[in-house]
Amino acid sequence: MAKESMKAKERKRERLAAQYAEKRETLRKAQSEGDWEAMFKLQKLPKNSMGVRKHNRCKLTGRPRGYMRQFGISRVTFREMAVSGKIPGITKASW
Repeated sequence: MAKESMKAKERKRERLAAQYAEKRETLRKAQSEGDWEAMFKLQKLPKNSMGVRKHNRCKLTGRPRGYMRQFGISRVTFREMAVSGKIPGITKASW
């Protein structure tokens, strides 16, 4: 189980990325056109407002590693759910 503080950091990063997405996009376009001021403004935005800083976590346990995008859960949770029969069409021999 992930610490609550780590989950809170992830929620903050998601919120900041959504908040600054439009501003970041306009500054990036201006920067590509050769506007140096836009580059400096882009650098002054919070680091956690970048979308690449978000980390995928298991929806049930919060585990950051072994994340399966198709299901939105970690591999450990996937195996537990498959063995207990909670994921239809998955048998132990199929993975």
